[in-house]
Amino acid sequence: MPRTEEQYEAMRAATRDKIHSAAIKLFAKKGFAATGVKDIADSAGISVGLLYRHYKTKEDLFNELVSYAAEGLKRIAKKFQSNESPSELIQQFTLEILSDLDKEDEIAGFYMLMNQSSTMENPSPQIKNLNKQSEAMFSRTTQLIEKGQKLGQFKQGNASEMVLYYFASIQGMMTMKLAMSDRYITPSPQIVTAFLIRENL
Repeated sequence: MPRTEEQYEAMRAATRDKIHSAAIKLFAKKGFAATGVKDIADSAGISVGLLYRHYKTKEDLFNELVSYAAEGLKRIAKKFQSNESPSELIQQFTLEILSDLDKEDEIAGFYMLMNQSSTMENPSPQIKNLNKQSEAMFSRTTQLIEKGQKLGQFKQGNASEMVLYYFASIQGMMTMKLAMSDRYITPSPQIVTAFLIRENL
């Protein structure tokens, strides 16, 4: 019986997911320049020809992943502008990040990919947009911390420095997750946010 268009689309989506997972891991481990198309195809368990049916170049694949990352940052920044409690927003975001990190390596690889993008020469429009969203995320988080300080939820201090420390901590955990693999232990949200959230909350 011939496959339906829905079945073909499901197969295409499943193949793209395999490609994405393989590419994220390899880009994170080896870097964009050192990762070949054959490396990605082999890791995804597909032929090079099939990979090229989905992406004309390695750059197209990388830029699509970068676009996903940019959209994710945009959603978080928008969430941080809501009227919800700053303390609850930070704790919820931290818990989500740590839970994802505890369950799989892909989130760590995704963060490493984002970091690579920020240092690339001659960035694509997608990378420029990611960098723009990263700056917006930093700005929104700074504003959120300042709001929380005024409400007495967060400790006093330079909000920009606190944001830098917070995201540097998360980035460090991502790096250690990839380096230590099964030996990595995800810290509790309370440890990660201890520098920020007041103890009486």
